[in-house]
Amino acid sequence: MNVEVVKVNGQDAGRKVSLSKDIFGIEPNDHAIYLDVKQYLANQRQGTHKSKERAEVSGSTRKLKKQKGTGTARAGSIKSPVFRGGGRVFGPSPRDYSFKLNKKLKVLARKSALTYKAQDKAISVIEDFSFEAPKTKSYLAFLGDLKMNDKKTLLVLPETNKNIVLSGRNIQNTKVVTADQLSTYDVLNADNLMIVESSIEKIEKTLLK
Repeated sequence: MNVEVVKVNGQDAGRKVSLSKDIFGIEPNDHAIYLDVKQYLANQRQGTHKSKERAEVSGSTRKLKKQKGTGTARAGSIKSPVFRGGGRVFGPSPRDYSFKLNKKLKVLARKSALTYKAQDKAISVIEDFSFEAPKTKSYLAFLGDLKMNDKKTLLVLPETNKNIVLSGRNIQNTKVVTADQLSTYDVLNADNLMIVESSIEKIEKTLLK
């Protein structure tokens, strides 16, 4: 698959790059994508939720009323879940939501997500660039030249570039990652995948081990 390279100002660079069919042209596996995205979202959960059960609620241990003869159900504690202010039955408790996935499955999921983007023609290859200083205005101008202002974008860099990362950090619907940080969720969550030209080699190196 050949994709035209564009300059930062949105003009055609006059050349094309070839995207590997082993990454951008495979048979997508939807179930692998589902599992990888599920794991990503599960890992975002803090799992710090907690409610008090009857043993943890503060209150008197005095028996409320005599056992028999009242005509109502027996009651032995004000902390019972049936009373207001009592403990909660089967309430949430702190837990870890993360789960394990095999590396090969995660690689398959990323390849499948990239293939879907290639099929939708939602991949742009941009000539290597950098900003002189971290300025949000510079990143907005960059998006404007590429006609991506109204789209959710994911920019993939070959390595961390402080000026670019800081420039795009405060812009809504924009995310900047390095090639080795590329995740299935981020790829699918973006309307357009913007890959810096030198990132292609690193993506292939990561996913074709």
